Amino acid sequence: MGSLAQVTYTYTVESSGSVSPVLMLFWLAVIVVMIAGMWKVFAKAGKPGWAAIVPIYNTIVMLEIVGRPIWWIVLLFIPFVNFVVWIIIALDLAKSYARSTGFGLGLIFLPFIFYLILGFGPATYVGPAAASGNMGGGMAPPPPPPPAGGGFTS
Repeated sequence: MGSLAQVTYTYTVESSGSVSPVLMLFWLAVIVVMIAGMWKVFAKAGKPGWAAIVPIYNTIVMLEIVGRPIWWIVLLFIPFVNFVVWIIIALDLAKSYARSTGFGLGLIFLPFIFYLILGFGPATYVGPAAASGNMGGGMAPPPPPPPAGGGFTS
């Protein structure tokens, strides 16, 4: 009769529970870039740039820039609703700087790049998109009617 051999396997996983220094430096760089971009975006809109580093207040300033009511900040505390609200704010921010919906999508998916482009690029603040009545549709108001007499002067 043969004997049965019993084999025991031991697995050891060692983890220090800390984040790697490279990942931490990368994340810190992303945060610094976002603050710099938001600072310039706020300054272009005539708001204090330092508001970019104050939690919650920076969201209030962003709502003012895009022309949304301040009470929308409450919506940002509601799960799933906050995603929709941030998408609307990003699209309105793009329109407030005369940028396209595609640029607004860039603000949603790659904010650390598009805030820099918006802040340090040639974009100028044209006013709150949501307060214009057309909800940032990018349409110019209709021209004024011609003056009486056909517009000819002598």
